[in-house]
Amino acid sequence: MKNRWLIALSAIAIHLSIGAAYAYSVYTNPINEAMGWSTTQITIAFTIMMALAGLSAAFFGSFVERQGPKRSAFYAAVLFSAGQIGAGVSVAVDSVWLFLLTYGFLSGLGLGFGYIAPVSTLVKWFPDRRGLATGMAVMGFGMGALITAPIAANLMGTIGISSTFYVLGIAYFILMILGAAYIAPPPEGWMPPGMQDDIDSGKKVVKRDLSQMTAAQAVRTRRFWLLWTMMLINTSAGIMMISVASPMAQETVGMTAAAAGTMVGIMGIINGGSRLAWAAVSDYLGRSNVFMIFFVVQVVAFLSFPNITSVILFQLFIFIVVSCYGGGFSNLPAFVGDLFGTMRLGQIHGYLLTTWSLGGIIGPQIVTQVYARTGSYIPVFYIFLSLMALALICTLLIKADIRKTEAARLNQENEQEEFQNTAAVSER
Repeated sequence: MKNRWLIALSAIAIHLSIGAAYAYSVYTNPINEAMGWSTTQITIAFTIMMALAGLSAAFFGSFVERQGPKRSAFYAAVLFSAGQIGAGVSVAVDSVWLFLLTYGFLSGLGLGFGYIAPVSTLVKWFPDRRGLATGMAVMGFGMGALITAPIAANLMGTIGISSTFYVLGIAYFILMILGAAYIAPPPEGWMPPGMQDDIDSGKKVVKRDLSQMTAAQAVRTRRFWLLWTMMLINTSAGIMMISVASPMAQETVGMTAAAAGTMVGIMGIINGGSRLAWAAVSDYLGRSNVFMIFFVVQVVAFLSFPNITSVILFQLFIFIVVSCYGGGFSNLPAFVGDLFGTMRLGQIHGYLLTTWSLGGIIGPQIVTQVYARTGSYIPVFYIFLSLMALALICTLLIKADIRKTEAARLNQENEQEEFQNTAAVSER
């Protein structure tokens, strides 16, 4: 029997590697200055990667379920590291198209595979602490950029851009292969030692999954699309804020460029740390209640942004939005398990990660287009205030749907028990 904490460590190793994708901005200026490629050309590679990450998670979710986490993590290691090493070759031969194919396409596919395989496995190893389990892995993803950015910057100044991609690509491959070598699903119905005894004695109450569904069944339910909408809005707001936090703070409350840069660094820490914190909290408060907190505090934040003049308060609300963004991703896998069971968790989770790709387009586009037309960020706050109100309504609806489904299941179980008792009396 494998150690579930080592399984968690394996998942973190994989997510730390693929999370390095969020450090992409550290390459932009060096490549622009050394190769003369435009910022737009360089940025397109990141856009392709992010779009493919969500799409590949959706379209290959069933493939990951069939192949298992070990083999899927191996494929992720090969694809992601090949994309990074290929990016080094692209810079060496001065080919933008090869850069888009390697860093954008190959690494994007590896990112999608590497994201869902460990998370869906961890949920099954931690039936008692689903939120904590997925939070650990997704925290690794959020912290990947924080670790990679300074290392990549130092390497580029020492050994050059191409060699930096080679070194990091090999390092990612080794780390991901080590994780893939140990990760595996638990036996069917597995529980940690003592958990079953605690349940039998009434010492521990484990809430049953609302249902056990295939992906095809899940997408035909109302609660799937309510959750999809909630995630899309939460993700769009978070990526929007991450994309323009520095210029927004400088223009809206007069922060200096240096202070705004420090704020962006703190945002990276919060994005990573909040994933574990919110996920752990959800084990006690419940996933739907945590999402409700997300949208209530963000309604308050976006309502307050237009009238804030305090630099400290403005930063606080930005940190709250980023915290909810990270928390949404860490709570999603456990919420999927709660609502649809673990039978096809990876595939259903993959479908919901399409919001990652769409949010990465919608959030930045809203803020870019609105600012270009109005010259102000104020209208952006009101747009996202409306979206957060919609997300809050969706949360209330999904809570009502959960209560209705639980009541129907309880009635059905009571009827079955009554029928069995009647049958037993008739036999006597």
